Order: sequence, then C-alpha cells, then structure tokens
Amino acid sequence: MIIEPRTRGFICLTSHPTGCEQNVINQIEYIKSKGKIDGAKKVLVIGASTGFGLASRITSAFGSDAATIGVFFDKPATEGRPGSPGYYNTAAIEKHAHQAGLYAKSINGDAFSNEIKEEVVNLIKEDLGQVDLVIYSLASPVRKHPNTGKRFKSVLKPIGEVFTNKTVDFHTGKVSEISINPAEGEDVENTVTVMGGEDWKMWMDALSKENLLAEGATTVAYSYIGPEVTKPVYRNGTIGAAKDHLEATAFTIAEDLKAINGNAYVSVNKALVTQASSAIPVIPLYISLLFKIMKENGTHEGCIEQIQRLYSERLFGGDLDLDEKGRIRIDDLEMKEEVQAAIAELWKDATSENLAEIGDLKGYSDEFFNLFGFKVDGVDYDVDVNEMVQIPSIK
Repeated sequence: MIIEPRTRGFICLTSHPTGCEQNVINQIEYIKSKGKIDGAKKVLVIGASTGFGLASRITSAFGSDAATIGVFFDKPATEGRPGSPGYYNTAAIEKHAHQAGLYAKSINGDAFSNEIKEEVVNLIKEDLGQVDLVIYSLASPVRKHPNTGKRFKSVLKPIGEVFTNKTVDFHTGKVSEISINPAEGEDVENTVTVMGGEDWKMWMDALSKENLLAEGATTVAYSYIGPEVTKPVYRNGTIGAAKDHLEATAFTIAEDLKAINGNAYVSVNKALVTQASSAIPVIPLYISLLFKIMKENGTHEGCIEQIQRLYSERLFGGDLDLDEKGRIRIDDLEMKEEVQAAIAELWKDATSENLAEIGDLKGYSDEFFNLFGFKVDGVDYDVDVNEMVQIPSIK
C-alpha cells in the first residue's frame, strides 16, 4: 500500500515502515560515526520504541555492542492498516542489531503490569543472566495499577491558578493564546501515580528480587525541567509534581542498590520533538524558537545526539557532573543563560506572521513527521510498501 500521513491535532494516525527504518538507520550511523563507548553490555530499556528510549537502545547496541531487551506498548499492523511507529522502529533495530551480530529481543505489552515484568524477568534469566544498565523511559497518559487494578489518568494542568500564554498550531503556524484551568480534586495525585517513580521502583524491585542486577548496575530515568515560560504549566504543574516524585525515587533506588555497588540517576534532558511533548500546549512554540537559536549556535541536538553525549561524557565518561539535586544535566546547552534570554525576547514578539522568520517551525514540523516515518530524506513515498512488518523476536 501507499501510506500517507494523516493527522488529528498533535497525533499522526499513520506511520511509514520504510521511513521509520530509515530513521533508525540514520541514528545507528550517527552512533557508529562517534566511535565506541566503554559502556554497559547487557541493557534493559523500559519504554524502548520511540524518543529517548529508542535512542538509548540504539546507543547501547551500536555504541557499546550491548545485548538489549526493549519493552514497549505498540500496535502491530493489520492488513491495510499501518502499525504504530514504535512497532516499526523496534522491527528495524532488531533487524540491524541481528545483522551486526548483536543480541536484541523485545516484549510488547503494558510495562506497568506485573505480567510484563514477569515476562521480562524470565527472559533475562533465560538469555542474559543479569543486566548492568536499566533505562526507564516510559511516557504514558494512563496507568492501570498492577496491584489494585484501578485506572489512573494523568493531566497537564497548572496548580493553583489558570495558566494563560501563547501557543502555536505547528500544522498551520497560527500563534494564539491558550488558557488552562488549574488542577482539581485528585488530578495531582493521579498524575504522580502515572508518571512518578512508583513503577520505576517496582521494576527495580522485581529485578533485584530475582538477582538480575549485575554488580555495579546502574539505572537511569529521564526527566525535564524547562524554561521559565513553561514553568507554570510544566515544572510547577501536575507533571512537575510527577517529575519531583520520579527524581526523589532515584535516591530510594540508589539506597537499595548500594548492596551491589549500583546507583540510580535521573537525567534531565533537552526539550525535543516527541509524541509526548507535541501534546503539551506552549511547548511547540518554545521548541520552534529554541531550535532556531541552537541551530544558529551550532549546539542543536536531537534525541540520538543527546543520548550519545549522555553515555559518552557522563554515564561512561568519568564525570557525571551532578547538579545540586543530584541530577545529570544533559539539558545544559538548552538552559544556557544567553539561549534562554534570546528565547524570552523572541517569545514576546512571536506572531503568526513572523514565526516562520524568528523561529524554526518547519524544523519542528519536519521532526514531528519524522517520528512517524514521514519526510525522511532518501525515502520514496510514492511507492508501495508492505505494512505487515514483523518484529523478529515477537511471533
């Protein structure tokens, strides 16, 4: 079939298998071009099919020749209906890892569930024995609690008062004002339950219980802080409360891992175009301005460049350079004073008429479509493709 992008708001309803594979190949080639990283050799990535999780799996495999297990929740294709991009990404990374002689297997299901944890535990026991790095990169709006069966839904809301600011429809370039009502009832608690650190700790407890963590094992979860302009709705809002919980959980897990000389960290990453960030009002406008400035400065990074730098310079480079709250700051280039000052000035002047000039809305839009395998250089979108791609390790 010929597959074209079909969008609804910040969601693309279709994905292109060849484009997704080319995206993965591009990331693999970047990692190979940067040379080897003396990193972990047996790696579990929870939330492994897109964004930072996918980049982590690629960097582990092709930067350190690691055996990788990826956990994710994605839809396979059915006849005449493409699968989700994460499914195609995973098929591609397994294919190319196997061609390179690397171990790579995947498990598709609800990572919050006890059943998927048990499946992963059994796979590690059978194939790897232990793992020495666990990446936690889940981004889900909903969580069914594995012990109670209760379903929790996260919300993106400010706390205390209405948030009003600019946003942009990145499909049309229209800049408008948006107001978001504050959290109410159990909004904060529910968001923390979905996006906080409880599930990360459950994963680490499950692995520890079965002695599946190697001596000196490390675990890393990803977080975001962001600029002043997004602070009321992001870091000081419901999601920020969840990130605070996630970051606090790192210390609890680190204490648990002392017995094996292991450690737990949170890496604060840069604002990037991901399926999750596209859903957050204000963020597309901020990112379009950020991209313009960082590209002009020569400091722009995508997911794969961020994670390569995290691995090579921080995790396995000898200098974690933790901040005052014990976090790895790989958002350092984004948060430079001069970058943030420039964005603040541009923000005040941003309109529908001038955004194409003062920002990089095209770059934002292209990266959004790249997530789904579209607008990828070198791919002919006018030819038929087979949507029924299989992940080798999933029958």
